[in-house]
Amino acid sequence: MVWGGISTRLRTPLYHVVGNLTGVRYQNEILQPLVVPALQAIGPRAILQDDNAPPHRSAAVNTFIQQARVNRMLWPANSPDLNLIEHMWDELCRLVQQHHPPPANLGQLLQWLQQEWNGVPRAFICNLIHSMRQRCVEYLAHNGGHTRY
Repeated sequence: MVWGGISTRLRTPLYHVVGNLTGVRYQNEILQPLVVPALQAIGPRAILQDDNAPPHRSAAVNTFIQQARVNRMLWPANSPDLNLIEHMWDELCRLVQQHHPPPANLGQLLQWLQQEWNGVPRAFICNLIHSMRQRCVEYLAHNGGHTRY
């Protein structure tokens, strides 16, 4: 598994998660070294959009988020249409699958993932982020059901 963060101004490096990601690991390996500095670089209006994965909602993470004064988006259950990073993962997968032959090993796959992650055009990411308002409107109009996104 890899983790990454995007905004209109920057993207984090991909982080390779080895093994199970717990709340403590999420805090120590992702939030502290990657998320908080990125949010600080974006500015005081930055909002963390994570999802309801158990590590993201653990007591330790919730406490850390409050202490770090991170603005976090409230996240409805079962809302994949709103999760912008899922669309980024789809694009990343498509780009990596264009490599022939397939990666020879995990190291090569991780190298290609980081290369393609860095190469995703900023315009693609900005379009995703700027579509969030309309995604929310459609989500509400469909009472939380499937949307065109």
